[in-house]
Amino acid sequence: MKKLVLEVPAMYGDHHVLEVRRILLEAPGVETVDASSAFQIVEVGFDPEKSSEEVLRQRLDEAGYLADLQVPMESGIPAVSPDTNGGTYFRHSAAYETVGNVIAFGQAVSVSGRSLWPCPGMGPVQTMDD
Repeated sequence: MKKLVLEVPAMYGDHHVLEVRRILLEAPGVETVDASSAFQIVEVGFDPEKSSEEVLRQRLDEAGYLADLQVPMESGIPAVSPDTNGGTYFRHSAAYETVGNVIAFGQAVSVSGRSLWPCPGMGPVQTMDD
């Protein structure tokens, strides 16, 4: 059995661990898959006569797990006025006397039938009517 260790930048949650394990365990010759979303690393044990490193990398790449995670950046424009640069993403902090020293963050996100973060293995959000 051969071992392969891969960095998987887009595996940042436990639901991704389940999907990565499913994708790799469906490949012929794969015997073990140990994945960690905390470290974004996958260790795969496979039979080199039935599969190869290239095949396993390709399966994860096609599912979107080997690409860098795209995270929206803050615009730097305060939330007290509309964004004049045409951007739609901003965050603001708010302090309330009743909560003391706690700082909260708010974010305006438009609803477009998609998950809030780019999430490999998950398509658009669907309703029961769809």
